[in-house]
Amino acid sequence: MEPNNNTVTHDEEQEDDDDEHGVLLYYKYAQIPDLNHLLDFYTSNCNSLRLLGRVRLSTLGVNVTVGGTLSSLKKHIAAVEWNSLFHGTDFKIAASPRPMGDKVAKECGFTSLSIRIVKELVTLHSNPLLNPPEISDAGKHLSALEFHSVLQKAGTSLDARDPTDNKQLVLLDARNLYETRIGKFDAPNVKTLDSGIRQYSDLPSWIDHNSENLRGKHVLMYCTGGIRCEMASAYIRSKGAGCAKSWHFLFGGIQRYLEQFPDGGFFRGKNFVFDHRISVGSSDADILGSCLFCGLPFDDYSSRLRCTYCRMLVLVCYSCQKEGIAFVCELCKKHHKDVGLISSVENGRSEEVSAYAELNTDSSDAKISPHVPEKQDNRHRRKLRILCLHGFRQNVSSFKGRTASLAKKLKNIVELALIDAPHELPFIYQPSVSELDQTCASPSPLKGPPPPSQHCKKKFTWLVSPNFGQSSKTDWKIADCPFDALQYEQQTDGFEESLAYVKDMISREGPFDGILGFSQGAATAAAVCARLGTLNGKLEFRFAILCSGFALNLPELDGGLIQCPSLHIFGSDDGKDRQIANKASRELASLFDDGCSVVIQHDSGHIIPTRSPYIDQIKEFLQRFL
Repeated sequence: MEPNNNTVTHDEEQEDDDDEHGVLLYYKYAQIPDLNHLLDFYTSNCNSLRLLGRVRLSTLGVNVTVGGTLSSLKKHIAAVEWNSLFHGTDFKIAASPRPMGDKVAKECGFTSLSIRIVKELVTLHSNPLLNPPEISDAGKHLSALEFHSVLQKAGTSLDARDPTDNKQLVLLDARNLYETRIGKFDAPNVKTLDSGIRQYSDLPSWIDHNSENLRGKHVLMYCTGGIRCEMASAYIRSKGAGCAKSWHFLFGGIQRYLEQFPDGGFFRGKNFVFDHRISVGSSDADILGSCLFCGLPFDDYSSRLRCTYCRMLVLVCYSCQKEGIAFVCELCKKHHKDVGLISSVENGRSEEVSAYAELNTDSSDAKISPHVPEKQDNRHRRKLRILCLHGFRQNVSSFKGRTASLAKKLKNIVELALIDAPHELPFIYQPSVSELDQTCASPSPLKGPPPPSQHCKKKFTWLVSPNFGQSSKTDWKIADCPFDALQYEQQTDGFEESLAYVKDMISREGPFDGILGFSQGAATAAAVCARLGTLNGKLEFRFAILCSGFALNLPELDGGLIQCPSLHIFGSDDGKDRQIANKASRELASLFDDGCSVVIQHDSGHIIPTRSPYIDQIKEFLQRFL
């Protein structure tokens, strides 16, 4: 008998289920013996099943977020499970609307398939040259039920066998600030530590600077799906027993917890996810987020609005979303940022060389107008901001000309912010031989007045001689004879003033990703890097670029190898740099950990080379921090 037209057959039910769309998330830390073989498997399998999304492969494992029909996702899981490396993998699959070709789906990578081999599944260190901690040292897994139970019993020991346990428990949110703003755990009698970081690679630095809040505590960590917690808990453990008493993290992350507790449990708000769904949560989830402008409750990131400076997602309600408005996130506001780029002002203020416009190398005092780029499509990736320190007896104008070619060739990935040093120097007049006696003991008076000072730009320095404070107050000064172009290498006074000056500049116009120094500026930048670990986050750089630098005779440089990632650029033995010897620059490079430093030697003079192959090597170094 033929089926009634209103009757749905089993095959039709299966077909309907096959058409339903879903998202699959999973990761697995494992030693991958043949990465190319795994790459071929994912390429073939995902393409045949028409899966879209992101697949990241590493010698340490895989991190996958893909979407497709539920039947295709289940077939993919079955194929992956055939590989013994993936036994025990937590496959998180959820039904979701099919992604459309809107900007959210495009930005999250769900309109195409991206399969890439990477060094790290998640970038824990901002220093890409350092190895991640051993994942085998990660904290103990807690299931959603176990995690919930611990929060319910807040104040009781995680280890009942330990009679000396002080019953202290803290929750550590391992996610970025924009994620925590729309949802987080909130349990009675349990302190939650929100790191407020802009990106995951900032977490180790936050942990280092907040070790007192973790010392002797039971740390309960959570993130979206578990992968970030696993690596971060391994980092905490690598710090030794003095950092925390125990480390546990929520296995499967917030997603597994919300599956176990649909009403939200101890989780408030919504869980930010990195796919076209944007966020997920219980149906009656409270709105924890608020509009950046009006402060009203708001938690919808679908507009994908970003901070003008750091490109972090920001919450702006529909009423406040007006064309032409620049948005500044709370972290950049904390650093007193205003809308627009930094103006060009000499003598103690900075000049930011816009990466969106051609450089004007004219040594004019005119300000550069704030400039907002016209091509919005080019702003999805934040450029690296680099604070630049000029050399001895230079200023912003002269250094702008010296770095013009560099800024132009790096304009797609870098913005250079140039500042004058704090110590003003008198103008130097080099007299002729006839104006001096043979011993140079008593120089003759200047013949005629010097050039009008209004036509001369002030010169500055980072370091001064011991008797600098006793020097003449006049605008013009006859140079000592014979004039020693290298005399400033022996100068170390004034460093503390320069350090305070740099800190103030960062607090007002930061943050900066890196610091670049040339000649004496490189020597000063190196000393600043040596101080990074002692300033409790008041001075932070992800990398340093030191050009034609030399080592100073300062105690800061005697405290062991400097751990800041560094690029050293200087002339080779047969180069034409007559001011800074190759040996001096090599000695400076030796003060940095060679595990996270790169050296470029060139055959040019006292310059920053921008021709091939040097500019390509500079770009390769910077690309690691994007």
